[in-house]
Amino acid sequence: MTAKVLIIGGGFSGMAAAIQLRKQGREVDLVEIDPEWRSYGAGISLGGATLRAFRTLGILDAFMEHGAASDGVDICIPTGEKIASLPTPRLAGADVPGNGAIMRPVLARILAEATRAAGAKVRLGCTFSSIAPDANGVNVAFSDGSQDRYELVIGADGLYSSVRAALFPDAPAPTYSGQGVWRAVLPLMEGVERTTMWLGPKVKTGLNPVSRDQMYLFVTEDRAENTHIAPADFVPMLKALVGRFPAPLMRQVGEQLGEHSQIVYRPLENLLLPRPWYSGRVVLIGDAVHATTPHMASGACIGIEDAIVLAEELGGGQPVEAALTRFQARRWERCRMVVENSARLGEIEITGGDKEEHGRIMRETLMALAQPI
Repeated sequence: MTAKVLIIGGGFSGMAAAIQLRKQGREVDLVEIDPEWRSYGAGISLGGATLRAFRTLGILDAFMEHGAASDGVDICIPTGEKIASLPTPRLAGADVPGNGAIMRPVLARILAEATRAAGAKVRLGCTFSSIAPDANGVNVAFSDGSQDRYELVIGADGLYSSVRAALFPDAPAPTYSGQGVWRAVLPLMEGVERTTMWLGPKVKTGLNPVSRDQMYLFVTEDRAENTHIAPADFVPMLKALVGRFPAPLMRQVGEQLGEHSQIVYRPLENLLLPRPWYSGRVVLIGDAVHATTPHMASGACIGIEDAIVLAEELGGGQPVEAALTRFQARRWERCRMVVENSARLGEIEITGGDKEEHGRIMRETLMALAQPI
């Protein structure tokens, strides 16, 4: 049978898998249910491990052109005084800073262009209607009425994965963490040169450059219940949260926030699917198996790493079943660590817990992420 792979879901993980598998000469079909292939959100913070993965994918130069990169993370108290700086090792190479950020839609566009340039066949406004794996492959019926057969199917369709529901109907549902995150886009202010965070008792806020002339604001707050927030309330609510911080930069941010600020709010949920992550010749990657809160800025990272590792194992000349076993073995501990450590950081923030434990978890997680994948 032709070494043909189907990827369901055109997010970061799915696109990364398409790019890497095309390098091996495999036929790759990618279906994405959104006919416009949109990516929602404001900025996204990225650590050195993510930039290292970008170099592997071949999109690092595009990121450096359209995003922003710097070294280190500054930690401040609400009044603005810096109390610590976290180092960010240059994992992507001596010439690449260890930290970065970019507008999420811009990164999605870079990956989409690379996916198409690699030769993957992309179908938009389409998804699967049934998946039937057998010993030698997978028969797939699609929502547009077509059918095809594949050597392997990769489910990369996110936190509320339909592939996961079809494959593992008893899988746990995503869990609300008790926190929500706000994000907004603003003109780059003087003095904002790298990631800076201000830690309050129940609210954490930060700024990060995302391009030569823009930055994004992120605010994490405790919310006991996962309730809907009307977009009409976004500006006043975010202004009120930022207003708790007397730091001069935060005062300037509050004055600039408005309807033009592309404000988004998202309740923070997480998920760690127990092993196995595959059944027959259908495997899950990214948020479909390990969705994390953003406390370590590593959700996109571990999903893209999944794609890279899966392609490596599939390209190793071993049977598909053995490749999936090795993929899962290489990814489980690293992804578990990010999901569980990020969740613990949120718990400490909500309960006002041990700040030393918080710092230790951050350091240990960053050190682990610096290791090769």
